[in-house]
Amino acid sequence: MGRSGPLPLVALSAALSASAAFLVSARWWWAAAPALALTCAGVGDLLWRRRSARRGHPSAGRLGRPAGWPPPGAVREPRPDAWEEPEFLVPSLWPVEAAQEPPVVRVGGPDCSQPYDMALLNVSAMSFGALSGRAVLALNRGAALGRFAQDTGEGGLSEHHLRGGGDLVWELGTGYFGCRADDGGLDWREFADKAALPEVRCVSLKLSQGAAPGTGAVLPAAKVSAEIARERGVPRGVDVVSPPSHRMFSTPRELVLFVARLREAAGGKPVGLKLCVGARSEFLALCRAMLAEGVAPDFVVVDGAEGGTGAPPPASAGRLGMPLTQGLVTVHNALTGVGLRDRIRIGASGRVATGRDVVTRLIQGADYTNAARAMMLAVGCVRAGRCHTGGCPSGVATQDPLRARALHVARRARQVERYQRETVRDAVRIMAAMGVREPGGLTPAHLVRRVAPGVERSYADLYEWLAPGELLAGPPPSWAADWKAADPDGFD
Repeated sequence: MGRSGPLPLVALSAALSASAAFLVSARWWWAAAPALALTCAGVGDLLWRRRSARRGHPSAGRLGRPAGWPPPGAVREPRPDAWEEPEFLVPSLWPVEAAQEPPVVRVGGPDCSQPYDMALLNVSAMSFGALSGRAVLALNRGAALGRFAQDTGEGGLSEHHLRGGGDLVWELGTGYFGCRADDGGLDWREFADKAALPEVRCVSLKLSQGAAPGTGAVLPAAKVSAEIARERGVPRGVDVVSPPSHRMFSTPRELVLFVARLREAAGGKPVGLKLCVGARSEFLALCRAMLAEGVAPDFVVVDGAEGGTGAPPPASAGRLGMPLTQGLVTVHNALTGVGLRDRIRIGASGRVATGRDVVTRLIQGADYTNAARAMMLAVGCVRAGRCHTGGCPSGVATQDPLRARALHVARRARQVERYQRETVRDAVRIMAAMGVREPGGLTPAHLVRRVAPGVERSYADLYEWLAPGELLAGPPPSWAADWKAADPDGFD
């Protein structure tokens, strides 16, 4: 049975029974009438815009839940891990009026000639290939409507990213898709040409991701269509496995120099890093390299080990790398300790869905946030758990054109914009209730965690917060060993 479910069979049955009613006996109308009604309903479902179930599964969407569609209550948000304790934000007895305009974050250090004003909440990295072209386009149009950014993911720039008019953060992974040279390295001319596009506002160099750090991304063969193969420069119908590490650099020093070269080739647009933090000494090695070479990225996106959209391999998801909270605190402290925090913005990516999540991540050290799972839900994901098969029933995570047709781009784009707008508005209202008008007024004391029954401590007490330049002046005992081990000329 095809992607349109039972509709062709119902239509055929209606035609045969109606013919029999005319040619054989009027009694056949008892069979023809319901079949004709279902056929008309199915045709209407094909034109239905508001529900992906009906649009992608005409007739079947009315008769029951289509194959691949999760039954009610079958898919639930995972329970918090043991390290997640109940937390609450501290309200003020003297709240303030909420800001009328949502705050933005200026991204771009002193070496950046084209800075970008980043929204508090943006679309996290999701590639064309992992998502359908219609899903990518809906996300991009939503970003254009709401004036926020969409991270392309490491699958390269596609026409679906560029058609919607939204701002883009072009992500480069270890495969360098979109500007890949024949030898697997970076094609500098192609990179410069694409980075010059007005839609590209920032460039993000992905070192690792929370969903599968250290393994490289995987696009299953079932989702490698002719278009995907052309976009990425890979064979059709074969698993696309990105290398685990970059070939353009091999040490922290080479990495920061590579970032500087990317920024120059991009015409001075912001260039940053995306990573899931592992050993603290490795990130400190990057900081030492920044100081030694006098260059630094414009932003660092911290991905939490608990992040991901449901597609990563279960053996690694949530088990490799630091959770987002610890990663944010580590990166914020490291950059502060070496005196670079004022020129490098920090993004947070991982389990960000609500206004409360946004405020929490800002307190923990971020300047802005990115969401993937929540944006997928806004664009129509039903969490069927079939992302890796290409059989997504809602048209979000598939390269099957008939399945993708279920996703109505214009409607989903408005839904994405509305979700982002209301989430940021909630974050601004929460800050106002805490007596804060701007994110800069938030402090670790505004977030409290229950560490034991009847025992609560604020983040100001739970974590050690370094003063600007403290690592240079003399690291505290808790940082001394990692600071000593940090080598700008090696990741070991």
